[in-house]
Parts: sequence; structure tokens; C-alpha cells
Amino acid sequence: MQTERVLIGDLKKHSGKEVTIAGWVDVRRDHGKLIFFDLRDRSGKVQVVALPNHAEAHKLAGDARAEWVLQVKGKVNARPEKMVNKDEANGALELEALEIIVLSAAKELPFEQSAELNLDTYLDYLPLTLRTPRAQAIFKVQAVIIAAFREFLTSQGFTEFQSPKLIGEDAEGGANTFEVEYFGHKAHLATSPQLYKQIMVGALERVFSTSNVYRAEKHSTSRHLNEYTSLDFEMGFIADHTDVMETETGFLQLMAQRLRETCAAEFALLKSDIPTVPEKIPSLKLREAQKIIKEEYGVDCINEPDLEPQHERWLCEYAAKKFGSDFIFITHFPLAKRPFYTMEDDADPGYAKGFDLLFRGIEITTGAQRIHEYDALVAALARKGLNPEKFAFYLQAFKYGMPPHGGIGLGLERLTAKLLGLENVKEATLFPRDLNRIDILLSK
Repeated sequence: MQTERVLIGDLKKHSGKEVTIAGWVDVRRDHGKLIFFDLRDRSGKVQVVALPNHAEAHKLAGDARAEWVLQVKGKVNARPEKMVNKDEANGALELEALEIIVLSAAKELPFEQSAELNLDTYLDYLPLTLRTPRAQAIFKVQAVIIAAFREFLTSQGFTEFQSPKLIGEDAEGGANTFEVEYFGHKAHLATSPQLYKQIMVGALERVFSTSNVYRAEKHSTSRHLNEYTSLDFEMGFIADHTDVMETETGFLQLMAQRLRETCAAEFALLKSDIPTVPEKIPSLKLREAQKIIKEEYGVDCINEPDLEPQHERWLCEYAAKKFGSDFIFITHFPLAKRPFYTMEDDADPGYAKGFDLLFRGIEITTGAQRIHEYDALVAALARKGLNPEKFAFYLQAFKYGMPPHGGIGLGLERLTAKLLGLENVKEATLFPRDLNRIDILLSK
């Protein structure tokens, strides 16, 4: 655009002046000869009024419909006292349109932007529904989570790296992967950056990544995705898995602080609360947690190798009641149910030096100390029925010296959904991929 554009969020600085703004029409309201419409851009929204004495602007305002993209030159005026809206950032001012340029006319919308939609319809029209205040709030919060992850880990001496998405062998041993034809060979889409972040500990000691990962699991639930964003870190020279838990706690504390500083309006819109992260998140061994479930909720799951979704909900309920915490670590799962690289606790044979972090009824993180000695790692592969030769590239890091280390993988979309009280993780996912959908429903 030729004229310098002023952001709508900055209009208060230009009271009484002529400015040029640009954005999308939200709604239009005709009041006799006066035409009002709300125009929005990335910074906010403002009411524009078109008066008959500016004939061309008045005509174009009358033609405009929801989602038309307009450039408007106008004068920033105070609203009449009776028209002031104290609930809006620009509720005390309006823009008198002097000139309107149509940058793009929109087709008729399939529904009102404020309409209540079922999830499939919302996702079918995602290029449009992402423009709603609710969707924008969700993904602003998500952006702040990622920024806080980077900020905290960088402050702790971690280096970000980008992990490959095409791999020759899966970090979990090849199960539930998407196979890809690769120049006459078979490759997989990565289910985790795990092997690569361990290799990187040998180079940079403390590393993190924000990677898309892929799981070929035939789930169709409110908590599963086939492509999601995994926030991972791995750190060397740890004493045990509790060092990893402390580092994750530090990130969560900074995340909550940044959300309070920048996203209070978004949480209010979604009617959710920003959690308080305790100085030390409560922790229970799996067997302790299972005893609590039996005693508090009357269900005997003692000696089960893992937690069911209902168990996770109960334990979060218990943590909130007993410890006043939305978060709880569950440690020491059976080693047989954990990946091959997980360290056994010598003081608790058969159980892993690892943990899940539960938050508001769901597991959002899996973490552990890893095996760092070459011979022990080769033996662990063999115990899982995996061929060490297929992991030869990865094993080099351990053959040539690795410190004790550990890390986590945290599901960004699950965390976002639980922070904002969303019923389905797909609402917290940009362009979700699941059993039934890649942008459009596969059944179509």
C-alpha cells in the first residue's frame, strides 16, 4: 500500500488525526444513512462510520460484507458518550471513513463467524474459522508456550537443534510408524527426535528441539493425533531423572509467568485459569499412585504396568486436593513397558528411572534418565528383540563416550488444550492430522 498504515491497536495515539488502516470487515450495521462496520487487523478492532457526505466511501461501505479486506483512510474521533463501549480496547473512539479501497472482496460466508459449530464443520472450514477471536486466542497462547520453552532452556545453557523427520529406524523400535519409500529403501517418519537428541548431548551437552512427530496409531479419540509438536530437551551430566524433573518444573514456572503477563485476555475469553506451578511438583511412584487409586476411588489397578485415562484423571484430582497442584509426576514405571534406552533404577530393580507428568487429568510429558554406557545399551536393545546393527549410527555416540543424561518429550497440543480447557486436542492443533482427516475428511 502506498500510504503508511497505522495498526488499529495504535489508534489511541492518533486521536483527532487522519490515518490509514487496513484489515477485515467483522460485521456491518446500517443505521439509516449512517453505515457502521467493525474492521480488524492483527492488533485489534475498531468501529468505522461512513457518512453520506463522503459519497464514494459511503457507497463502498454499503457494498462491504463480512471478511472483505479494506484499506480505510479516515479521521480518528471520540465516540458520542452514549456509544462508548468500555469492554473494548477502542470502545471510546471510532474512525470516520474519508476514503475506502477494496483490497479483496469475499464470497458469501457459509455461516456467521459467531455461529456455534460442530468440530468437523469447524475443521472443514479451518482457513475461515481460524479468524475467530477464540481460535486466535488458542494459537497465541500456544505461541507463548513455545517462546517460553525456548527462553527458559536457552537461559539454562541449552542449544536448539532441528532433528530429521525421515529416519531409517524408529526411536521406539519401529512400531506405529508411517513407512515411506525412500529411493528403493524403506524409511519411516520420525515418532520422536529421541535418538538424535541423545547424539547431540555428546556434541553440545544440553539440547532442545520443537519438532513435528508422527504416530501411525489408529486412534480416533479426543486426546490423540497422528502428527503433533513435541517439545523435547536432553541434558548431560545429570545425577538421575530428578534433575530432569526439576528442569521441566523450571520451564513450566516461566511458562505460567509469561502467560500471566501476555495472555490474561485470552484465558478470560476461553474461561480458563493459568495454573500456579509449585516450587516442587509433587511426585509419586506408580505403585504408590495405584494404592491411592484403590484407597480413594475403590478401583484395584495395583500391579498394572501403566495408567488408564481414568486413573490419570483421578490422580490429578487427588493432587489438586492433597497438594494444591494441577501437576503431579508419576515415576518408576515397569522397565518392560519403557523404551530400550531407559535407565533401570538399581535401588528398585525392574523399574525405570523415569516419569510421566500429569496435568489436569492427562499425561503431557514422558521423561527419564537414559542408559549412557555402550555395552548396557546394546544389551537393552537385545532384550527388546531389536537388532543393534540397525542402530549402529546411533550407537557410535555411546561407543565413544557419553555422560549420564536424560530428557523429556512434551506434547504441545495436549498442554495447550488442557491449559485452555478445550475438550478436544484437535482444537489446539493447527491443521490436525488424524485417522479420519488430512485437512479434509478422508472419507470424502
